[in-house]
Amino acid sequence: MIGVFGGTFDPVHNGHLRTALDVQEALGIRRIHFVPLKEAVHRDQPGTPAELRCALVQAAVADQPGFIMDNRELHREGPSWSYYTLESFRREYPDEPLCFLMGSDAFNGYLQWHRPLEILELAHLVVMQRPDASRPGGDLAALLDERQTLEAGDLHALPAGRIFLQPVTQLEISASDIRQRIAVGRSARFLVPEPVLGIIQQLRLYDCLLYTS
Repeated sequence: MIGVFGGTFDPVHNGHLRTALDVQEALGIRRIHFVPLKEAVHRDQPGTPAELRCALVQAAVADQPGFIMDNRELHREGPSWSYYTLESFRREYPDEPLCFLMGSDAFNGYLQWHRPLEILELAHLVVMQRPDASRPGGDLAALLDERQTLEAGDLHALPAGRIFLQPVTQLEISASDIRQRIAVGRSARFLVPEPVLGIIQQLRLYDCLLYTS
């Protein structure tokens, strides 16, 4: 089973890495691909070029077995719609179960995404959430009633189509806070992996006050 974890990763931080590790260990995912987005569609555009964000992710995951930096979005034009990203994974892995990792905030708006029901034809959804998270309501609750599984084994048995709610360690870390700290001269140590911090310091990323907004 393969996991797909997309994001701007501007920068990648310990919150991303810890939650991905929780999912990998809990569900027996053999590889998690970290996919930096080239052109965001559900948030502000990243201020750091995609090539540099890929370098940060590569530095972050280099020593973790089963974590892979995947730069496929750099080679595709247009917005980084998750449907097309997962379509490319499905072409590469036609029969293997795919899990698309997302946070609970993203899942709350999932039905407003591009082709959400068709995404479920390509992959399972693994929603990373607090252990005490409340269940969504409305149309999203109806989708959960139809697609949720409580058994991790179902994710291995089927290539796509299920939703699994996975409790994970919640570290209160945000990329925007990291950028703001660095912009005003504060340290990001212990918020990002040391190799990532080294690149940030060497290239003076986020020093500009542009990143405080």
